[in-house]
Amino acid sequence: MAKEIGADRLGDFYKEGSLVRKRREWRGLVDTMYDYSKWLGIMLTLGKFVAKPRNVKAMFRYRWMSNYLAVPMMVDRHTQGLRGEYLRICHTEQDLVIKDVANLLDSLFRGDRRIGNDKKFSDKVVLVDENEMTAVMMGFPDLKVLSRETPSTYVSVLLNQYAACHYIDVAQEYGLAGDVCPMPEAEAGVSIDDDAPILGACAIQCNTTCDGSLLGNGVISQRLEHEDNIPVFQLAAPLRHREDDVQEYAAQEIRNAIAFVEKHTGHKWNWEAYFECAKRVNYATKCRQEWLEMNRTPYPQVFGSNLALYTETNYMAICGRVPAFEKADKTITKLARAAYAKKKMAAKEYRHRAIVWGVQSHYYMDFLVWLLNCWGIVPLTDMLSMVSTKEIAEVDTPENREQAYYDMAWLTENMIMRNRTHGGYKVLLDELWEFVEMFNADMVILWEHMSCKALDGMHGLFEEKAREKGIPLVWVSHDLFDPRIISRQGVRDQINSFMRTVMQEEPIDPSLEVLPDEKSW
Repeated sequence: MAKEIGADRLGDFYKEGSLVRKRREWRGLVDTMYDYSKWLGIMLTLGKFVAKPRNVKAMFRYRWMSNYLAVPMMVDRHTQGLRGEYLRICHTEQDLVIKDVANLLDSLFRGDRRIGNDKKFSDKVVLVDENEMTAVMMGFPDLKVLSRETPSTYVSVLLNQYAACHYIDVAQEYGLAGDVCPMPEAEAGVSIDDDAPILGACAIQCNTTCDGSLLGNGVISQRLEHEDNIPVFQLAAPLRHREDDVQEYAAQEIRNAIAFVEKHTGHKWNWEAYFECAKRVNYATKCRQEWLEMNRTPYPQVFGSNLALYTETNYMAICGRVPAFEKADKTITKLARAAYAKKKMAAKEYRHRAIVWGVQSHYYMDFLVWLLNCWGIVPLTDMLSMVSTKEIAEVDTPENREQAYYDMAWLTENMIMRNRTHGGYKVLLDELWEFVEMFNADMVILWEHMSCKALDGMHGLFEEKAREKGIPLVWVSHDLFDPRIISRQGVRDQINSFMRTVMQEEPIDPSLEVLPDEKSW
């Protein structure tokens, strides 16, 4: 037990066949007390949630709700080895995300026809799919924007690696193909299994990242419209999102979506609320840019899980609509600046600076934290965090009101994953190597999501470019939401093998090389 970073053998905390680790990590008195206080805060959030009878009822009605018992363990996994500012950055991000998801669940069950059945509240709800950029809702301050897929599939797999397996099987038993991405397949499985809350005045879906997502949305929308009587708008953002000639069409799709919401809710678009959100979106963009600038130096500060999981929530699901995230951005930036000024490091040794590319599978494991602690590989940034870096109009003028439709279209076109899997050769392949140079990276870790046709089809082109640039590239195969195909240890073994055979290196913490965590949360 030690205060110093890297002094503990973190792998020794795991116990064969156990759901939890042997003990909590000792980080010195100050950091341990801070971490424990935050752990108590998480328990308080969960306690407030289950204090409401309708939420207890939902625990027994919805199969996926049992995964939320593992919330404290998820945070423990992503704080492994962290001290000082890094520990505080992680808690600032993840604790706020937990509160936001708790509010989302509470709202879903309040309006759910099976649970709370608050019709007046339900009439103010607009459902969005999990991959929907919520920019189109920035001007509706009195409406609730809720995603059923986020808590039932996306978050639940962060909590329990096997959470989506049942729903994947249900979808395939229903007749859906087994070689599509498990993420939309699981979302469709939740709907088929009648395991999604029923509420809302209307819903918006988007042509998200792939054919699998379109397939899943098709199944879900059929049930929403024909069984639940909830009208659905299909927001079709252009695929060639970097081309100027498609932007008028993209802006018109935003206008159409807004008109659809106004028609079915009776609420009118509020420009004052929109521009308030736009200011927060711009502030988040500025903060993220500053973090990435730090990551170009020898002393990166906001990276790995700290960057990835928070960006996915703040950029896409929040999109300026929740003021608490602006406060969190300020706190994170202040902590990062303080650590940078002291030239602090999150691990005792940084051996490699890596760009992590592709559809990443931190959904069922703490891979980015493990990379740092086991091999000293710093995951400077990842594909899903390299989203829009453009600031949008934030002052309310007649010209900016017109520009706002194009800005919302731009945000929608550049949502997480979609901005790389669509848009042509440059955004997926060429820009990777631009980022390698920009961040002074000496390694690329390329997720090979077995069911992602967009990325797998360019396998050879990535390797050819890596040889040309002289950059070590390691492919890491996985199947996203389905750990039965490639397990946690199966993912780690691919890195272990590459580092030992190609890089001729030994791990910094050998206890992490093989972990008995297959049954753990």
